[in-house]
Amino acid sequence: MDLNAYLKKLVQTRVRSLADVIAFNKISASEKVQEYGQDTMLAAEKTNGIGELEREALRNITKACNYGFEKMMKDNKLDALMSPGAIIASLLAIGGYPGINVPAGYDKNGVPFGISFGGLQGSEPTLIEIAYGFEQATHIRKPPLSHPR
Repeated sequence: MDLNAYLKKLVQTRVRSLADVIAFNKISASEKVQEYGQDTMLAAEKTNGIGELEREALRNITKACNYGFEKMMKDNKLDALMSPGAIIASLLAIGGYPGINVPAGYDKNGVPFGISFGGLQGSEPTLIEIAYGFEQATHIRKPPLSHPR
């Protein structure tokens, strides 16, 4: 489903199209808006949607998901796939799979890093349980100094 069709179906928002998102971003312009893809949205607004090449790529992604990730998870009866950091996040997103990232430690400079858990569609409750269990077992997360508990 494309973004305009998705936004059109939303109930409690005045943002109903990619053009509305772009306009909203201009009004509330910040460094983050520019950093995370206003240029991509502007370029997308100039297109007529996806063509046959993109449809073929989507079919290939679906095949890869069905015969790769989903097959591996089902054949091995896995609840989740674990990955250090957030490396797996984009791959999960491409396939439409849920993922969660939780604190896993700190590097030598004190910069936090995480661990990601991903699963099949509909596995969000299990992923939350796994992430919560990891956090409870490790107690690695420390509140930032700027926001003490």
